[in-house]
Order: sequence, then C-alpha cells, then structure tokens
Amino acid sequence: MQKTVLITGVAGFIGRYVARHFSEQGWRITGIDDCPPDNALFANLSAYHSLHLPDAALSGLLRDHSPHVCIHCAGRASVGLSITDPVADFYSQTVLTFEILNALRLDVPSCRFINISSAAVYGNLRTLPVSETQPPAPLSPYGFHKWQGEQLCQEFAKVYGLPTASVRIFSAYGSGLRRQVLWDICHKALTQNPIILQGTGRESRDFIHALDIPRALMVVANSAPMQGEVYNLATGREVTIAELAGVVFNALGYKGELQFDNVVPTGTPLNWQADVSKLKAMGFRASMPLESGVKNFVKWFMAAEKGDV
Repeated sequence: MQKTVLITGVAGFIGRYVARHFSEQGWRITGIDDCPPDNALFANLSAYHSLHLPDAALSGLLRDHSPHVCIHCAGRASVGLSITDPVADFYSQTVLTFEILNALRLDVPSCRFINISSAAVYGNLRTLPVSETQPPAPLSPYGFHKWQGEQLCQEFAKVYGLPTASVRIFSAYGSGLRRQVLWDICHKALTQNPIILQGTGRESRDFIHALDIPRALMVVANSAPMQGEVYNLATGREVTIAELAGVVFNALGYKGELQFDNVVPTGTPLNWQADVSKLKAMGFRASMPLESGVKNFVKWFMAAEKGDV
C-alpha cells in the first residue's frame, strides 16, 4: 500500500527537499504551507493545503488523508529574529508543535511524527563531537523553543503513546538557500574586496547538505523506535568558517582578501561537530562531501544572480 507523508512547511527550504525525495521514493505527499496553491514548487505533491497553522481545519485534513508519517518542517528558522521577537518565535515553534501533536493524538494516533529540531539546543559545547546525551544549554529563544518542541514530543510519546522522534539538524545548506553563511560569502565575493565576515574565522560548524536530510528522515520514518528520542543529523566533520570560505573561494575562483570583524552575534554558538553514530547504527550515511556540495551551491548561486533560477 502506498504510504502518505504529511509535510508542514512544505514550501520552505527543507520542506521542498523532503517532498521531492519522498515523492521519488513512491510516497504520496500532502503538503501544508501558507503560500498560494499555484506555486510551482508543489509539483511533487499529491495534495496541497494553504493553511496558516495552527488552524482548526487541520483536524479534518488529518482524518481525510490519514498520513502514516508527519514531518514537521514549519516554523521560524532565525536565531536573530527569535532574539528580537521571542513571542512570534514561541508561537511559531513551541505552540505550533503542541497544536500539531495534539491534533495527531485526537485524529491519527498511529501517525509517526518527526520533529525537525536543531543543534541550537546544545549551545556552546565543552567537548566535541557532541552526542545526543549532552544536556541542552541553548543560547537563544530559537534554541530554547526547539528544545521545548523536543520535550513536547517526549510528553506525547510517554503520556499518549504517540510515535514521535526529533532530528537535530546541524548546519544545513544547498541550492535554494538564500541566507546564512554560504550565501553571504558568495554574495560578498561578487561585491567586496576585501570580504569581511562576522566572527574570528575559528568558529566551526558541521555542514549537512539538504539532499542528505530527507534520506536521514526516511530512515527515521521507517526504522526509529519513535519513543520521543532525538537524533543528530550532520556529517561528523568539523569545518571552520575560514576553511569554508576557502572552499567557496576555490569554487568561485575568487582571489581577493578575507577578513573577520571579531564580533560573534548574540546567541551564536562557537563550535559544532556532531557524533552521528546513532543514525549510522540505523543505516544512514551522509553522501554529499562538502567540497562537492559547495561547488553545486556556487553553480546555483551564479545562476540565481543572473535570474536563471
């Protein structure tokens, strides 16, 4: 029997990759977002519902489609905005997650719920790589609200038996992402010399390509015990921002100067590297090397600058 996956935030950066991959694997895709239904991004969907969640219509939608899996990609994704507007972030993260979990509890209690969380729950780490057993210590409202979403997943799993799991995505990148550090470096390489980036250059991240994210989510959807547990999703490779800039410059052919302003924005962790053994034990391996992923991103970025995509 063909399975159905419900994707919230399906028009977002991660949601689009998830929809495409699950569709290619033969799943029926039901998407929710607040974009107009004629958007060309929805070619992979079997059904699309334009809703600004939470919405009372969700209950009927769940009964109509009876999804086997719900992947919750909706919500704000900005540390900076969470600091300047924590109320909006709380409602779009914590409250929204609760509303969806409660709707599933009432209408489709067998649906396997995958919560898209973030490495921001960890805060600044004393030791690397970080495993899922590390106590959370967020630095921003965004990180706290992602952690609260994870706790809600545990609550609904333990109290109501709803099958849930949370996936802590580290630094996601890929074609279509028009913000964050890769976009910033590429944009400045076309407009500045020297390029000036935030921080010291020694800050590090564990980058995961967007093509690998739905592959991992498929593993979780099919194989996870779904008892409210959490999973790190990354490659396990620590890369400094200075090193990343070098990879980008090589792909761009940029020969200019790079400088750092030595200012680390509020709420920004210093160093990330994930222990990915938990997902590896379930059979997942990231397939996109950073160098190849950056080359693909640069090719897309140049086309986007010309208006070709």
